[in-house]
Amino acid sequence: METATASVVEDLAPAGVLRASINLGNPVLAQGTPAEPGGVTVDLAREIGRRLRVPVELLCFDAARKSFEAMASGRADLCFLAVEPVREAEVAFTAPYVVIEGVYAVPVDSALVSAADVDRPGVRIGVKHGSAYDLFLSRTLQHATVVRGDEGVDVFRTRGLDVAAGIRQPLTEFVAANASEVRLVEDRFMEIQQAVGTSRKRTPETVRFLHDVVEELKANGFVADSLRRSHQSETLVAPPARTER
Repeated sequence: METATASVVEDLAPAGVLRASINLGNPVLAQGTPAEPGGVTVDLAREIGRRLRVPVELLCFDAARKSFEAMASGRADLCFLAVEPVREAEVAFTAPYVVIEGVYAVPVDSALVSAADVDRPGVRIGVKHGSAYDLFLSRTLQHATVVRGDEGVDVFRTRGLDVAAGIRQPLTEFVAANASEVRLVEDRFMEIQQAVGTSRKRTPETVRFLHDVVEELKANGFVADSLRRSHQSETLVAPPARTER
């Protein structure tokens, strides 16, 4: 079992408490309330704290951008976010522990059939502000326009947009509940790699410790078991990280 050295403990939890930012806005990774959160990110935070031999303080937010801001401002020691270039300027990430998909929903009578159809002039896509798919689409779309809101499906409906972007699992539920109005575009437009992150100010030893813990917890079934307990598919577990030569 990967355990932390005294120097890693001092670097990652200098106040004697591991402060972990949790994004309750991603229902695949975290569920519950700020008072009683659960899910794979909560389990990972507590397990890392156990290996550091320090208590864990969970800082819960309703959006990834708020979780990122807590990390970037120094209010959190650890975060659980999708790997994106704009975040990597502030955050040192492990390899992913879970891989999820970004997909689109469109009105039932839309002419858009595939993910590739969406990037065309005049198409407006509703996204959750600061989400991984907001960041990805904002830097990759050539023609379509991103429209941001507190929730992608809400801005899609209230503004009468052409497309809603989101994570496959909750967007599939949204479509099922509104099948007479919207349909899912089945193929993904992105793969979202969810990883553990910490400040780039941490030492290389600390980042290696986090990387090794994540790889161990993927390999020994911890991540898969946590996903099952929170009613998510164990197939979301990321593959082992490639070994650098």
